[in-house]
Amino acid sequence: MGNADSKRSKSNTGEAKKSEIQQERPIKFLDVYTLGNQIGSGAYSQVHRCTHKDTGINWAAKCVEHKKLSVEDLAALQDEISIMRELDHPNIIKLNDVFTQEKTILVLELVVGGELFDRIVKKTNYNEKEARDLVALLLRTIGYIHDKDIVHRDLKPENLLLTSEDDDANIKICDFGFARHISQVTEHEEACGTPGYVSPEILRGLKYTGKTDIWSIGVITFILLGGYPPFYDDDQDLLFKKIRKGQYTFHDTYWAHISEDAKDIIRQMLVVNHKERKSAQELLQHPWILAGDADLEQRNITDTLTELKRFNAKRKMRSAIDTVMAINRFRKFSTLASLARDSEASLSKQDGVPAQTTEEFFAETPNTTIAAESKEGGVPDQTTADLSAEIPQEA
Repeated sequence: MGNADSKRSKSNTGEAKKSEIQQERPIKFLDVYTLGNQIGSGAYSQVHRCTHKDTGINWAAKCVEHKKLSVEDLAALQDEISIMRELDHPNIIKLNDVFTQEKTILVLELVVGGELFDRIVKKTNYNEKEARDLVALLLRTIGYIHDKDIVHRDLKPENLLLTSEDDDANIKICDFGFARHISQVTEHEEACGTPGYVSPEILRGLKYTGKTDIWSIGVITFILLGGYPPFYDDDQDLLFKKIRKGQYTFHDTYWAHISEDAKDIIRQMLVVNHKERKSAQELLQHPWILAGDADLEQRNITDTLTELKRFNAKRKMRSAIDTVMAINRFRKFSTLASLARDSEASLSKQDGVPAQTTEEFFAETPNTTIAAESKEGGVPDQTTADLSAEIPQEA
């Protein structure tokens, strides 16, 4: 009797453990989402539209190949995921889910409005109020990020995305591949960011704070108002020298019609000594940010669009060169880079990329490399020279 009870007891225990194991089976991506068409791809990943089975909401599923990543890259991916989970803001791309088996699948907010600068250059009229509103939104959002003890470290036009094709003002900050906690920053950090937008303190290897993002916003603001970048040179060493010195000019040809308050806020953001640079919260109290809408609406800066269109076209062509620069100077994996850019380019064609099967999505993707690397720079020398044409240079 006792033996039978014991056997039944062990059997019940075994069934309970088996049931418990079944219940603890990891939830898989396809348990929760329906896979849609491919909307983008990169050297390390593929991006698909996906739909949540319960809510019907569309998201972007980015599948990252583990086999193509080093141990350091995998750690960087986990850091990025951890940081994104700490952020919940209407102007930051939302990370909704993460699935990890042989690959890591990040389910991200799907934005279909494209890049901010691409939208601006399509305008026929442009005034300082529109530029001011965008800068204020950027400052409020980056202030939130800094309050979370996080520094982005790679703010640039490509990482400012519009949520829809109808709204010109609602932007999202994306790509937190270089982000880290401010409290963990030390001296002699590995350089990171994008040439032209990187701050002097990063180039000098100094211990920095969230104010390094303010420098990048200063560069973006300069471009929004003047139509061209404050720091530019085909020679990257000379470019970095200009940045370290804070060497830029408001050329009268392009800035005579821009208000003094607008120039002043740029000066306060492009302060070489980061300890003297204003914080996001301080800059939100600047007279240009607080100026009346009617006053700034009267400041027509439509002429800036001509230069901005040229800059935007050159920026697109230069992306291959900058990719090589980033690889050579700033080696660090960024999982979310170009996610929404890839999405926007494909979505504008209404899912023009043929659909993959579910099996193909979860199978190993072809071994791809960054195109720019395969051509020893990817762009002929004459193209590089062309990029500098018509961009004002320092004497």
